[in-house]
Amino acid sequence: MTQPPDQPPQGGFGAPQDQPPQPGGHGAPQPPPAQAGFGAPQSPAAPPQPPRTPPAQGGFGAPRPPAGSPQPQPGYGYPQPGPYGGTPGPYGRPQPGPYGYPQQAPQQQGPYGAPQPGYGLPPQPPYPGTPGSAPGIPGAAPGGPASKKKTALIIGSAVAALLVIGGTVFAVTSGGDDEGGGKKPVAQGGDGPAHSPTASPTTSGGADPDHLNDGRGPGEAKVLWYAPPPDAPASGADAPGMWTSGDTVVKAAYKQVFAFGAGDGHTAWGPVSLPQKICAVTPVKSADDKIVVAYLSGAGERAKCNRLQQLDLRTGRKGWSGEVADGGLFDSALHIELTVGGKTLMVGRSQSGTAYDIDTGKKLYDKKRYGAACFPAAYAGGTDRLIQVASCGVGGSDEHEELQELDPSNGTVRWTQKLKKGWEVSRTYSVDPLVVYLRNRENKTWNISSFSEDGTFRSQVMVDEKFAPRCGWAILERELQGCQGVAVDADTLYLPTDATVSANEIVAIGLADGKEKWRVKSPGDRPMYPVRTEGGKLIAYVQPSYDSGGQVVSVPVAGSSHGTTALLRNPRGAAGVENTFYDGVVDWSGGRLFISSGRLSGDDDSKEKLIMAFGD
Repeated sequence: MTQPPDQPPQGGFGAPQDQPPQPGGHGAPQPPPAQAGFGAPQSPAAPPQPPRTPPAQGGFGAPRPPAGSPQPQPGYGYPQPGPYGGTPGPYGRPQPGPYGYPQQAPQQQGPYGAPQPGYGLPPQPPYPGTPGSAPGIPGAAPGGPASKKKTALIIGSAVAALLVIGGTVFAVTSGGDDEGGGKKPVAQGGDGPAHSPTASPTTSGGADPDHLNDGRGPGEAKVLWYAPPPDAPASGADAPGMWTSGDTVVKAAYKQVFAFGAGDGHTAWGPVSLPQKICAVTPVKSADDKIVVAYLSGAGERAKCNRLQQLDLRTGRKGWSGEVADGGLFDSALHIELTVGGKTLMVGRSQSGTAYDIDTGKKLYDKKRYGAACFPAAYAGGTDRLIQVASCGVGGSDEHEELQELDPSNGTVRWTQKLKKGWEVSRTYSVDPLVVYLRNRENKTWNISSFSEDGTFRSQVMVDEKFAPRCGWAILERELQGCQGVAVDADTLYLPTDATVSANEIVAIGLADGKEKWRVKSPGDRPMYPVRTEGGKLIAYVQPSYDSGGQVVSVPVAGSSHGTTALLRNPRGAAGVENTFYDGVVDWSGGRLFISSGRLSGDDDSKEKLIMAFGD
């Protein structure tokens, strides 16, 4: 698609200015309708207000909502009802039907003169396992408008990893030593484990108390090891963020960060303990394997998510630490957003952002109000890119949003893309290349668009389909980087079609023109979801059924004429457990599949797992 003739001017605005109070926005959002599959457990008790954890949801055996809970309605984190006839998007594209399930839209004249067809909107369930949801891939719903931004950041899961709970890892592979606790931690300044290891095996030695590998069929892989959750309050606890570093996987949970050998579950370092609950993490690591976690300033309900701690994923050593200051009236650090762009950590508050050198903690710059009335609303980052979404003229006749790329090192605006009034940037499916998911709440429509390196509009999805990537929860908040079940390479966007308990398809869409390249059907009768691209192939996860394990399959990115190729078939004996992860996350790394939970129930009597590792 050629560049539309009336693109907004490129380039940045002047130096950031102080931010005035922001008018209020829409009413408080509601969670999407809960879904659960066979044998889904009950939901954990609700955490104290203000909410920082996802409400009950389907997927991966997601817990059901408590009895008597009010029927949830669509809100900021969930596709809104839409008209049966599509309306033009920000680039002239008609949009979908009610509750994210689009109807066929008539062609209409867009702002750039070209009539466009309608296309499909992702629904909201999370990911691995249960019928009624896709494993580990939360719903593709955008966050709220800028006027309600960041009042309750809910950090979704990032890259999968593992976790030991209470120092206990059940490794069910054969061979290896039995150290009873792995290597000693090297983390500096930590408070030690939450509690002492139990008498259960902690290294490889064949221990499989739940008999997950019993009766494995021909060609089925093994459960390599698994870990129960750490001790958590009865109300439950968050377990955000997962990262890989070499052959180590790292997981944050409650008040600690753990690291384990990917193949055997041995303790690689730590755990690193923090004074209070972890409330935010960087969803991706820096190029030299650094992350930052945020934790609460205290234990009370008025505690702020404003304490930062840098960690080295390779060693577990604590680096710099600090406290995030409030940005002014209506711009508090009650809840923050952490984003890594290059070697820069951007800490987003309600209406501003502060950048730090992620290696040293040195403050680099602030991003505040600029122009007439524009202020930062959300961030997304990558290897050498930092994307800022700004809200402008809220409540006025020129109310709109702007998509910008910043130089991560100094905050200079490289380009600006102005959106039509009413359109919000809700998700980034990819940062490099930039692919964004937009919402128009007034018209209850949506759009997926890609942009060139200089910020000019490249294309928008031109496929009539119901798509279903899964994105993290964003209650009263925007979380740009929280989506799974979608993959992007230099030239192609891979999206799953909508399905909850039956076979679906993955559709490859060219970024040059937004048109379909090919599609492939999931094997058997279960849905599958893109995980990543590697080695010229698309890697996808097929969710389990009640009597068969999940699968990892590959498809050549050049085309799908031969269908999918199985890379890993999980044992049927583990299917029930594979279906029970709450707010689950899936990752494929080093020929192994990792599935973990993003939320701990706090139920001491449950057989909840925090992490499972599968391999040959």
